Amino acid sequence: MRAALALFLFALLALGPAAAQEPEGLGTALQALAPEEGTSLRAELIPLFLVVTVLSLAPGLLMMVTCLPLMVIVFSFLRQAIGLQQAPPNMMITSLALFLTFFVMEPVFTTAWEVGIEPLRNGEITEVQAFDAVIVPFRSFMEARTHESTLMTLSEALPGRWDGVSDDVPLSLLVPSFMLSEIKTAFQIGFAVFLPFLVIDLVVASVLMAMGMMMVPPAVVSLPFKLAFFVLADGWTKIAAALLRGYAG
Repeated sequence: MRAALALFLFALLALGPAAAQEPEGLGTALQALAPEEGTSLRAELIPLFLVVTVLSLAPGLLMMVTCLPLMVIVFSFLRQAIGLQQAPPNMMITSLALFLTFFVMEPVFTTAWEVGIEPLRNGEITEVQAFDAVIVPFRSFMEARTHESTLMTLSEALPGRWDGVSDDVPLSLLVPSFMLSEIKTAFQIGFAVFLPFLVIDLVVASVLMAMGMMMVPPAVVSLPFKLAFFVLADGWTKIAAALLRGYAG
């Protein structure tokens, strides 16, 4: 995993800045990937295949070490609690979660660039050293958000991988513990989000039953009231701000 992530960083450095700074940068990078004289095509294709494979894993890597899963889950719970199936659509929810994730993770990204990627570009450190430096701010972010109970439960499931005492938690344990902790927190927030809308549904259902209108679906009648309540409370902004405050400090 370490070698793959180091290769991913090296690919971004080789292709990204060169193509952005000068028009011939992309052509130069592609020429660098071409096989040299005296080397076999198979030997040159293997690194290229690894680069493309790691780049395809970038979205998964983003979800593993950032707050994106929590954002997406909470917004999905919110949409379901309101009673809307396709508004806002999945693409809009994902886009909003991505930008909020960037807002939260920007200090981590900046630190990772300054301590790892920029020295690598300048030739001051190797790819492995760059990965070790880049992962430090992400490790600090994940450790601050990981529940101790989740970490210990996973550690006890496979004893011998971590002693449970040292501060150097292996990434193979820290990353899944962080993801499970974020999912748990997201479900807790989703439960709190559901409650006020559930109260509206129960009140509307009770009124309809008292009026003898048992054939009318309560969800259809309660939807306008839930929308009005959510709009008047400026719900999307309030929930987004609450999620951001959860990552403050």
